Amino acid sequence: MFDWLRKRRAAPEIPDRLWAKLLARYPFLSSRPSAELTRLRQFAAQFLASKEFHGANGLVITDAVALAIAAQAVLPVLNLGLAWYDDFVGIVVHPGEVLARRTVTDELGVVHHYDEVLAGEAMEGGPVMVNWIDVDSAGSTAEQGYNVVIHEFIHKIDMRDGAPDGCPPLPTRAAREAWLAVMQAEHQAFREKVIIAERFGGQPTWLDPYGASAIDEFFAVACEAYFVNRRRFDAEFPALAPLLDGFFEPGRSG
Repeated sequence: MFDWLRKRRAAPEIPDRLWAKLLARYPFLSSRPSAELTRLRQFAAQFLASKEFHGANGLVITDAVALAIAAQAVLPVLNLGLAWYDDFVGIVVHPGEVLARRTVTDELGVVHHYDEVLAGEAMEGGPVMVNWIDVDSAGSTAEQGYNVVIHEFIHKIDMRDGAPDGCPPLPTRAAREAWLAVMQAEHQAFREKVIIAERFGGQPTWLDPYGASAIDEFFAVACEAYFVNRRRFDAEFPALAPLLDGFFEPGRSG
């Protein structure tokens, strides 16, 4: 794997054929402006040179697998820089969703054990886990605003200043308060829509209902849609779009 990358470690270049196949598979990437695609290709190559991929449960990490993950992972940091991902190296890729055994202790000190199905997971200061089925199908699931890679890497951005709380590191306390005022209001409104849909037969939400579970999950779920289906996201979340623009695309106009 990565023979082309090892040969050009100082200045890696993604082969044209491999890049063309990637863009054909993921229209939400290929439809971006040419200047962004150039930067995306450069960032993806640098990402591949700095990270270590590990296949789990027999999954073989091919060049195509690694590039698909890298290109989607760097999309949120095209205007921020790859330094946002410098606190970890490992990326674990499972063939499909993972059943994780969880243990929690409640307020009374009672220990509870349960199983949780994971599409992916990001660990503070540690590796990122994704599953290949969802990564591979990201081109078609963009219609629903779903993208497991972007979701987990948004968590990594969120965790740059500590535990995930739905707010990335911002320069001032005032900026943080302004961000959370919008994010919390949008999260609460989304929670109410999910409750109406699930308990009272209301219209299902476009975004994954999982975003209602916590504000950090809402941030990640919203960013998935923001990056892979911007037109629908603007229509569904007009208050969130300019907030995310200000962070991810500070030079965006209009």
